[in-house]
Amino acid sequence: MTGDTSTPGSGFDSASWLLRDQEFIRLCKSTLSENKTALFDALASARIDTVEVTFNGYADEGQIDGAVADGEGDDTDLQSIHVEIARVECGNQIVTRQTLSVKDAIENLVYGLLEQTYSGWENNQGAYGDFLFDVAERTITLNFNERIETSEYTQHVF
Repeated sequence: MTGDTSTPGSGFDSASWLLRDQEFIRLCKSTLSENKTALFDALASARIDTVEVTFNGYADEGQIDGAVADGEGDDTDLQSIHVEIARVECGNQIVTRQTLSVKDAIENLVYGLLEQTYSGWENNQGAYGDFLFDVAERTITLNFNERIETSEYTQHVF
């Protein structure tokens, strides 16, 4: 055995792919911490206590249904506040920075967390739920509901 982990004739090197994937996951986790800090600082400055973001996916499509802020600053337009976030582009393992509105940063973070936690959440029967951003606790809680279609077959021979 030569230690070659590629499939003969495919040119695919699974060991290299696994290393790249592990590095991608590591970078995503490190940027999550940084992005949470920036986002929660911006929300705290706007006197927002919580943000609830609902999502729904079905039949290979998924979307964020809305984001509702609560607190003294709940009437703040989340599109008018900006924050710098870090992003990891899949495949190139490079962290880039961009300035987004808080609304767009939250949506970006929600889609990223859904993909990392429940890849394919929008497929088939899909899933729905919400994210709760708790500014005081500096936590993001995902409440996830997966739709499952089942079938039971029974045969009786007498």
